[in-house]
Amino acid sequence: MRRVVILSSVLWLGALMSAPVSYGQVAQGSIEHPYRGVQTRVPGVFVTPVPNAPFSAVVDIQTTVELDNGQTAMRKTTNRIARDAQGRIYNERRQLVPVTFAGEPSLLSVHLYDPQTRMSVFLIPSTHLAHEMVLQQRPQEPSHPLSPEIKEEDLGSSVMEAVAVHGILQTKTVTAAVSTTGKPLMIKDQYWYSEDLHLNMLMKHEDPRTGAQIISVTQVKRGEPDPKLFEVPAGYKAVDETPVQ
Repeated sequence: MRRVVILSSVLWLGALMSAPVSYGQVAQGSIEHPYRGVQTRVPGVFVTPVPNAPFSAVVDIQTTVELDNGQTAMRKTTNRIARDAQGRIYNERRQLVPVTFAGEPSLLSVHLYDPQTRMSVFLIPSTHLAHEMVLQQRPQEPSHPLSPEIKEEDLGSSVMEAVAVHGILQTKTVTAAVSTTGKPLMIKDQYWYSEDLHLNMLMKHEDPRTGAQIISVTQVKRGEPDPKLFEVPAGYKAVDETPVQ
């Protein structure tokens, strides 16, 4: 199998810690986080911890990886996400399983974040540990300037899950000298962003060398989620990982 990018939730936490202090709107053509390509570990959708926009939803992830023998391997998973009116977030990461798998994929971790206390918690079901860290500053929706080799196309507006979204398509041409295939190729990334919910409702990534990945937000329910989602469950041992100042 060709190598694919591995991205853990540690990078997700790093993104939270390095974000600016104040909240801000995403500029025209910007996105929540640049997509990093086909992955074997997928953190899912970044849920911005903004207040007064409560919802719950399901994130469906489908991955197609090109194998060395010319065949493809397709995998899937489903994560639950939520945010309450205070801006507290709940975000799951579940195991990628074959598309023929029937049932619920195993829960690998849950990320909780409270913007009032700046407490970030990663729950690990396999160890029943709650890794806690007080962040120095609150995350915001970051904007990312494009590199010169990336072209961006405005896809206009649409509606997904009864939510208004705006789409962009980013394309990057990789020259034959560096593509590892002996010929030029094009990488495509598509984003459909909801200004109302402050998150990407749909992300599509295509790379002829590795395959494709689709991350879509479905089953959106507006309103206050179950408050128990944002609490550390009974039986978990808290581990304080806040850096010593």
